[in-house]
Amino acid sequence: MQKLLLVEDDPALQFTIRTALEANGYQVDAVSTTGEAMERLADHAYPIVISDIYIDERTGLDILDAAKRKDPRCSVILMTGRGTIETTVAATRGGAFDYIAKPFDLAVMIDSVERAEAARDGEEDEAEEEEFPESGMIGNSPAMVEIYKTVARAAPTDATALIEGETGVGKELVARMMHRFSRRAAHPFVPVDCGSIAPSLLESELFGAMRGAYTGADRDRTGVFEAANRGTVFLDEIGDIEHNFQLALLRFMESHEIRPLGAPRSKEVDVRVIAATNRDLQKMVDEGKFRPDLWYRLNTVRILLPPLRDRRSDIPQLAWYFANQYNGKYSRNVKLTDSGLKALQDYTWPGNVRQLQHVIERLTILADRIDAEAVYDALTIMESREKPVDTLADAEEDQIRRVLAATGGNKSKAAVLLGIERKTLYRKLERMKP
Repeated sequence: MQKLLLVEDDPALQFTIRTALEANGYQVDAVSTTGEAMERLADHAYPIVISDIYIDERTGLDILDAAKRKDPRCSVILMTGRGTIETTVAATRGGAFDYIAKPFDLAVMIDSVERAEAARDGEEDEAEEEEFPESGMIGNSPAMVEIYKTVARAAPTDATALIEGETGVGKELVARMMHRFSRRAAHPFVPVDCGSIAPSLLESELFGAMRGAYTGADRDRTGVFEAANRGTVFLDEIGDIEHNFQLALLRFMESHEIRPLGAPRSKEVDVRVIAATNRDLQKMVDEGKFRPDLWYRLNTVRILLPPLRDRRSDIPQLAWYFANQYNGKYSRNVKLTDSGLKALQDYTWPGNVRQLQHVIERLTILADRIDAEAVYDALTIMESREKPVDTLADAEEDQIRRVLAATGGNKSKAAVLLGIERKTLYRKLERMKP
């Protein structure tokens, strides 16, 4: 490869870094002042520049600017022993590839240079970007296509719908799509998280209350059902409502009449009810915890959303959708790679689509690109609250399995990430349970 430019005014440290880089096959132009660095940059475009920040009358930020003007694709790695939030932000905004705090292990420097070289040379191709539907419902797996068909048929009707699925699968999004394609689309869609409202307050939240109906009711309160008149009410976590309130909800769904707390008479409202739950309502009915008549009333149209682990073919499209969303939000241009998509597809996603969304947001903010290593690092941080294991050997096996999943089964890359020799990894794999 071409020569790198190293700018470091400490002779001992300059010699150490240069020696380490050359030992790893790199050619290095080393200078001690910003003036010398500017002269070199005026004559030559370096693919990678490594510079201390505080050097002389000018700084590494000036070198960053000059290197980027000479070659916008130049990867600039800045070092400092006096890091501040101001210089870190300035370096990030200026397009620095990495920012390393002194003192550092030389392996950290070599790793940063190798990543910069890979990013510049395109060692790994970017994954092909997916196309997205306007609706925001992402996925073309057979399971999702069946859901689209159900939504398309049920949306124009006023039938009550029950959406079931694990936390984070996108139940509210399905409810919003049913509202969007219904005759009520021009009217309110009002979501209510039944699980987050105290049982004593749920009745007034939904039906409303008159002034003086209870302690603290100093004014008339319009309930959700009335506020959503002619629209749709989405009752999320319907399985969390108390047994006593289930009868009141059933009566409303049968009559479409509400009586606010303290009101002398009822009033009629026109709303469609869509409910959702992550619980097994049929089991709750069998156990006497949920009214069977309310269950039957809710279950007119039943939609079961599969967990993300059961529709892994949808992950690339979802990942690209979220990456584009957060690239725009944070003014970034982070791309997905094939290995990154493979790592995302290999993960089990206990938190489903919502968890994937949060991981992609983190990577869009912090990563240079979303490859297998970046995915693995993000998942490791996210899972720092690891479930307890029986032995140290169990913990080691679990770590090895997750790293292999993140690298798509590439044992060489996995060994690097684990910090062990490849032959050591092979020995450990031989001892592991299948």
